Amino acid sequence: MELWAELDRLREGTVQPRVFGEAYETASGTTIIPVSRTSGFGRSVTPVGAFVVHDGTAEWVPAVDNTRIALLGGLVGLAAAVISTLAVLRRPPWPDLSVRGLTALRENREATEQR
Repeated sequence: MELWAELDRLREGTVQPRVFGEAYETASGTTIIPVSRTSGFGRSVTPVGAFVVHDGTAEWVPAVDNTRIALLGGLVGLAAAVISTLAVLRRPPWPDLSVRGLTALRENREATEQR
């Protein structure tokens, strides 16, 4: 019956996503306030960062997901490899600069000069 209670709370508008976690203080006197984002009616929580308060100054420290950054780098590299492979496999519109292509160019030039 917990589902029905959650739906009733949702209908009443009493469901509020909790954004700030419990503040705690370290041994050096620094206060840390974790911040998270909730989605899916509070079922999924993603860390966003933390406020760090030390000597009367507050600093925002974002939470960085290194896995997501590495995945993005890998996908960009894969896309670059696919695009460059397709560019190499298709014949470019400029002249063929291989030995065979240069030989054919020279033969065509000599044939046109003899006419």
